[in-house]
Amino acid sequence: MEWFEDEAFWLNYGPIMFDESHWAEARGIAESVCSIADLKKGNAVLDACCGPGRISVELALCGMDVTGVDITQAYLDAAAETAADEGVRLNLLNEDMRTFSAGEKRFDAAVNIYNSFGYCSTVDDDMEILHRIYESLKDGGTFVLECISRETAVRWFTEGEWFERAGMTVLTQFSVAGAWEGLVSRWILIDENGVRREHEFVQRLYSAADLRDRLLEMGFSDVGVYGGFDLSPYDYNAKTMVLVAGK
Repeated sequence: MEWFEDEAFWLNYGPIMFDESHWAEARGIAESVCSIADLKKGNAVLDACCGPGRISVELALCGMDVTGVDITQAYLDAAAETAADEGVRLNLLNEDMRTFSAGEKRFDAAVNIYNSFGYCSTVDDDMEILHRIYESLKDGGTFVLECISRETAVRWFTEGEWFERAGMTVLTQFSVAGAWEGLVSRWILIDENGVRREHEFVQRLYSAADLRDRLLEMGFSDVGVYGGFDLSPYDYNAKTMVLVAGK
């Protein structure tokens, strides 16, 4: 079993990863995606690895027909609750993106947002996720992928930090796997009762050029590389990597 298939991890670490600041930025990201993909109300959007529905709900509030797919049922339950509170509808599917099939449905756009890519144990599995997304899109559809790249990992690398969040003390430690093939992250949580939890995982790092070329080889007709959702240049100022791929 891959580490990300362990629901207990997401229940313990979710409040740290999806804190208030990340929820607050979701509306802006959703609006940027709608603009980038030239979406109209009623268009169908796939949120691959949707987590607790941060982006899915905001896309639905923008008038999109949203399908969220995630491997963690507890996150889908949270997404459904948030959608109900906001008065929007989501189609939520508890599936593994490595085996996901949209059936007859095809999407006008697909998104994979907030560093949810590169965690599989093999490159082939990573590419299978991208292939499944490609197959789910309509001809003329747009895929928006945002994650850390090898370049941004090098530029913004830190050995670790500590902070207080969600009532816990959080310590992080980072190191490099191989020749920058991956980023090793160790997260330590200590709650108010002194209970300590630790988890270590590796995220595979792709260069922007490598991932762009892999998407082109997969069949995407064009792939742009940007330093943010504002489509700023992917240069030495880039804090993240945003790929915009057209089918």
